[in-house]
Amino acid sequence: MTPESPTRTRTSSARPRQRTLPPPRLVWKPQGGPAGHVDGGWWPWSRDLAAELPGLAAALTARIGYLTGVAYTVSEWDSAPRRLEIGGHVIRLDGLLDRDGHVLSVTGPEPNHLTFLVVPPEAVDTAGHRALMTASRRGNTDRPADILAASGALVAPAVPRPRDDTTEDGWETEGGHVS
Repeated sequence: MTPESPTRTRTSSARPRQRTLPPPRLVWKPQGGPAGHVDGGWWPWSRDLAAELPGLAAALTARIGYLTGVAYTVSEWDSAPRRLEIGGHVIRLDGLLDRDGHVLSVTGPEPNHLTFLVVPPEAVDTAGHRALMTASRRGNTDRPADILAASGALVAPAVPRPRDDTTEDGWETEGGHVS
């Protein structure tokens, strides 16, 4: 086998390359006062939830500790695993079908729970920034879709995105077996 061969195996010390994202664009409301529909805003760099969560988890550690769960809208993200390990903690990812597509809820050790407005990664800079600032304003009680529409970050209503996997694929990744 030559060194250029694509079938060469990795040595145990080799690590797979991971895509490094810039720091998360995350803001939250000051504590106290009415919470409204969201506790702040998050503007991910992509729709790859598994790649985005390590940065978000690191940024939230000071506020809520380590993450134990994340609830997200399936139609707004590329496919994601059911569990993800970050910082030695396993995080349960709950993909929901009937949820407002513009929010993401994170839980930490009880009773910590935060809900963030999710600004679409495709939003232009001024609109995304405006949406983040509105979501984090003390006393803001606007609905997530209204914040995005008023900021210009939501150009069209959310349309369900096609899923890469089929029902059988989903079953297989959840531990079932299709014969």
